[in-house]
Amino acid sequence: MTAEFVSEGPDDTEHIGAGIAALLAPGDVVVLRGDLGAGKTTLVRAAARALGVEGPVTSPTFAIANSYAGRLPVAHLDAWRLGDPDDEELGLALECVGPEVVAFVEWPDSVLHGLPEPRVRVDIAHGGGDRRVLRLDGADPGTDASLEALCDDLRARHRNA
Repeated sequence: MTAEFVSEGPDDTEHIGAGIAALLAPGDVVVLRGDLGAGKTTLVRAAARALGVEGPVTSPTFAIANSYAGRLPVAHLDAWRLGDPDDEELGLALECVGPEVVAFVEWPDSVLHGLPEPRVRVDIAHGGGDRRVLRLDGADPGTDASLEALCDDLRARHRNA
């Protein structure tokens, strides 16, 4: 089941990120797809804050992987430039993912073979201006239900605002 939410701006995207973080445990992987500027890093930044990360959370486009200390360790990978399974950078980036870490992977398609099964899949599409359409899929029915409840809660906030 896919939960869908129309974000009216970065604040909504951040609420989704924080809500996703509440569902995560060590070893979980979240994969994010979307065009450049869609809001993937905005969502990850909010999730990392919710997981206790302090200080800047930046896009790992050039670093490929950033690691952060929080209540749970967080790894943020950008696999956009990776693709060859024998790529040394790919191997180094995937070392950040482990059973104690919550990992967020942008542009995941080239590295899915080296990752645990994702707990949450996020697809973000531009919807014009600051609007984004987020599609959220969970790895199991319980996660799907929690993601749908998160989206319902945010839709209710908009109706009551």
